[in-house]
Amino acid sequence: MTTADERLQTIWEGCLRNERKSQEQFYKLFASRMLAVCMRYTTDKDEAQDILQEGFIKIFRNINNYRNEGSLEGWVRRIMVHAAISRYRKLKPMVLVEDFSTDTEMPVSKAYNENGLEAKDLMKLIQKLPKNYRSVFNMYAIEGYSHQEIGSSLGMSELLSRTTLHRARTALKEMIGKLTRNEELRYA
Repeated sequence: MTTADERLQTIWEGCLRNERKSQEQFYKLFASRMLAVCMRYTTDKDEAQDILQEGFIKIFRNINNYRNEGSLEGWVRRIMVHAAISRYRKLKPMVLVEDFSTDTEMPVSKAYNENGLEAKDLMKLIQKLPKNYRSVFNMYAIEGYSHQEIGSSLGMSELLSRTTLHRARTALKEMIGKLTRNEELRYA
C-alpha cells in the first residue's frame, strides 16, 4: 500500500515525462482546491474554471520549473493566483471607487448570528468587492503576498496596494454592518 506522498510523487514523475494519464490524475488531485482559489478572484464560476484551465496549462508547460523548494501544492497555488491576476489584467479595467455600491442586494444564508459571519458568507461579500479591491484583499489577506509583491503583480505602487487594501476592508466592514443591522431589524 502506498502513502499519499508516494502516490503524489509517482503522479508527479509521470507528469514530468508528459504522460497524459498522470496529468489527468494530477488535475483531479488538485482541481477542486485550486478552483476555490480561482473563485476568490472572480464572481463567476465559469470564469474561475477558465482561470483553472489556464493555470493547469501553465503548470504542465512549466513543469520543469518546480525546484522542489516548498510544497508542490504551494507552487500550484501560486501559479493559479498568477493566472487569475493575468486574466484580471487582460480582460478587466480597474474598477473605479465610484463604480462600487454597497447597496446591492445579495443572498446570504444565515448572514450573521451570535457566532459571527460564516466563512461562505464572508466569501460572498468579498466577491461583491470591485475586482481591484478583491484582488488586493485576496493576495494580501488570504495568499500572504506583501504590498510590494502585489504592486508588482498588479502594476500598481506599493502605496496604492496599501490604500486599496484599506478601502477593501472598509467596504467589507460596511457590508457586514449593513447585514447585521438588517438581521437585527428582522428579529426585532
